[in-house]
Amino acid sequence: MDNPEMQRFLQQEQQKAMMGEMVAKLTSVCWDKCITSTPGSKFSSGESTCLTNCAQRFLDMSVLIAKRFEMQ
Repeated sequence: MDNPEMQRFLQQEQQKAMMGEMVAKLTSVCWDKCITSTPGSKFSSGESTCLTNCAQRFLDMSVLIAKRFEMQ
C-alpha cells in the first residue's frame, strides 16, 4: 500500500473506530458507576456530578496511557 492518501484515509478510519470504542467504554463504565436507580427524565445533581467526574477521570487516564505508549 504505497498510496499515501489511502494510508491517511485508513489511519483516520482507525482513529474514528478507536474513538467510538472509547466513548462506548466510557458510557458503560460511568453509567454503571453513577446511575444506581432507574433514571427519570433528568439526572439528579449527584448523578450528573458523578458522570462528569467519571468521564473526566476516564479521559485523563486515556491521555496518560497514550503518552506512556508514545514514550516506548
